[in-house]
Amino acid sequence: MSKSISAHDLSNLSGTNNWPTVVAATRCFKFEEEARSIAGSVWRDHMQTEIWGPDLARLGRPIVVYCLHGHNVSQLAVARLRAQGFDARHLEGGIDAYEAAGGLVLKQRGPDVPLLLPQPTLWITSERPGGDGLGFAWLVRRFIDPLAQFHFVEAEWVVDIAEEMGAIPFAVEGARNFCQVGETCSADKLLDLFGIEDPALRHFARILRGASAGADEPQSAGLQAILRGLSSLQDDDLAQLENSMVIHDALFAWCRHATRETQIRTTGKAAA
Repeated sequence: MSKSISAHDLSNLSGTNNWPTVVAATRCFKFEEEARSIAGSVWRDHMQTEIWGPDLARLGRPIVVYCLHGHNVSQLAVARLRAQGFDARHLEGGIDAYEAAGGLVLKQRGPDVPLLLPQPTLWITSERPGGDGLGFAWLVRRFIDPLAQFHFVEAEWVVDIAEEMGAIPFAVEGARNFCQVGETCSADKLLDLFGIEDPALRHFARILRGASAGADEPQSAGLQAILRGLSSLQDDDLAQLENSMVIHDALFAWCRHATRETQIRTTGKAAA
């Protein structure tokens, strides 16, 4: 069982169901000082692996630990996890190497998304979510908080219930940060809030916008039809969300391919 993973190999798993449980296992003040974090990672104290290790191992995925440069802090956490019998590896070169390899990094923290807490973030939207709601939830799970929990209620009560339970409302009227306004959708705003400028994800967001608002991306109508068909087959909103994840995984994989093809036509070479 390897003790490390390269930045290139990890970045290739980003935005897929094969993404491991990636942990910024650092001192709390260091994580707060560092504006960046790997998209789709969580933070945990590197000296408390006996507390969080078993919980994360139950997810059934390998644990990848990173720090700034991939030196003593992440390797100490990995040594402790492996001593507990868990499949854990450190990220070679840390977040610096990951970003240099083209891996997706959150450039800033969203002020209303509490990523430092050991508990999952809570999100809420209207029942029977459409393309904007399901695609937004996919973005959160894959790139903001992989442990995020989602709730679905009648649209008129979303904002009130969000305030009562400390959840983040999205894709409904009245959701302060994450609602569709003009030519921007909830996904656009999420990417803006965390400083994500990945061309493939921006393309993905445009397709989501079109699926909910009728924009001119040619893939939008197909996505809308597929998600409406899924809704007709599935009455349970949480089950619909889980079943839609693979659809959005595939759409993002296509966006990555299309982006690389565009870069090759424009510059004569693909991005690293």
